[in-house]
Amino acid sequence: MTQIDLAPAGLRMAALVAAVPEELLGAPTPCPAYCVGDLLDHIAGLGTAFSAAARKDAGADSEPAPPGDRSRLSDDWRSDIAAGLSELADAWRPPAAWSGMTRVGGVVLPGEVCGLVGLNELVVHAWDLGRATGQPVNAEPEVIRALLPMLDQFSPPIDAPRGDGPFGPRFPVSSGAPLLDQLVGLAGRYPSWSPATALGCARGRAPAHAREG
Repeated sequence: MTQIDLAPAGLRMAALVAAVPEELLGAPTPCPAYCVGDLLDHIAGLGTAFSAAARKDAGADSEPAPPGDRSRLSDDWRSDIAAGLSELADAWRPPAAWSGMTRVGGVVLPGEVCGLVGLNELVVHAWDLGRATGQPVNAEPEVIRALLPMLDQFSPPIDAPRGDGPFGPRFPVSSGAPLLDQLVGLAGRYPSWSPATALGCARGRAPAHAREG
């Protein structure tokens, strides 16, 4: 059983969220259907969903969540998201969270796989948020190496129809590229994405090699 501490990724995400200025809530992100505010709401939701999954709570929080929507952000969204991320890290500390079966997003998964999926959400969406708001972001090499095989298994091939699987078609990235570039490429992101590359893309219209996930 692979057990990884989610706290460093959660703290990194909380720091990124804390530094997002209000004027960027409507800015584009590498997830073409999401502006920054929508992505923040999605991040808040994953904290709740994966905390419930760690506790094996099969209630409403284990069901598929609606798409991120900035209108649902609380007045104190920075602190609320940070609290949810802290709860998420705490929930995945007990070994029991990583064993047995659990449910998240309406999907039943082994606890070990679910923990890695939650960690992947933190790492990839931290990259999304960092790119969208001009903040540097990275992750521990050992964490990325733990996630690459799992993401490689779930990511559709480059020529797959958009909409298949939890991610868009993988973006081709060299095996010699930085590890984080390899990871986000598998998640359907263009590793060199910047807000400038998104100009002219209407919200909700997906440019190549990216989608929410």
